[in-house]
Amino acid sequence: DEPSEWEKTELDQAQVEQRIKEYNSQINSNLFMSLNKDGSYAGFIKVQLKLARPVAVPAANRGPSLQAGRPHPQGVKRRTSFYLPRGTAKHLHIVSHTRASEVIDALLRKFTVIDNPRKFALFERSEKDEQVYLRKLGDDERPLRLRLLAGPSEKVLSFILKENETGEVNWDAFTLPELHNFLLILQREEEEHLRRLRHRYACCRRKMQEAL
Repeated sequence: DEPSEWEKTELDQAQVEQRIKEYNSQINSNLFMSLNKDGSYAGFIKVQLKLARPVAVPAANRGPSLQAGRPHPQGVKRRTSFYLPRGTAKHLHIVSHTRASEVIDALLRKFTVIDNPRKFALFERSEKDEQVYLRKLGDDERPLRLRLLAGPSEKVLSFILKENETGEVNWDAFTLPELHNFLLILQREEEEHLRRLRHRYACCRRKMQEAL
């Protein structure tokens, strides 16, 4: 949870300009950083979404992979819960003063997620000496500044959106249709897990019978 030494580094304007030049010379894409006239700078960050629980979206935006719940009662805003696909990632164009909390808001808007942003947190991931480190960013930390200080390497620094784990899940915060939908998803996952187990043991049994 402790910031590394480079995260504590403060840069003056000349150092920022030099760092941007070095950063742009190291990337193999057009996702450059640029210095603005007011002294701020703009650029891209990539955020991976690694969510263990479903997210809620308006029912009208339901895609083919979404798991639908029961119809909502009259007068209640319709919403649907689903799992974001594994490996989902998004590039965001932000400025140097964009805060971590604003990045979370922007990601939720991109995917039309209507869950409370406080349910999520932005983490930085780094690799050092064959160890992986995760650190939760504070709401007011500036991700683009961290990206500039770390350089473009995803091993040195990458960003991940995860659930904001603050203890036990407060199931009272979910609506009845959401809870019902979670149960349906868990039931399907359980059925799929059992199907794979039965298939694996059936293959083992067949191979042993062939050996006999």
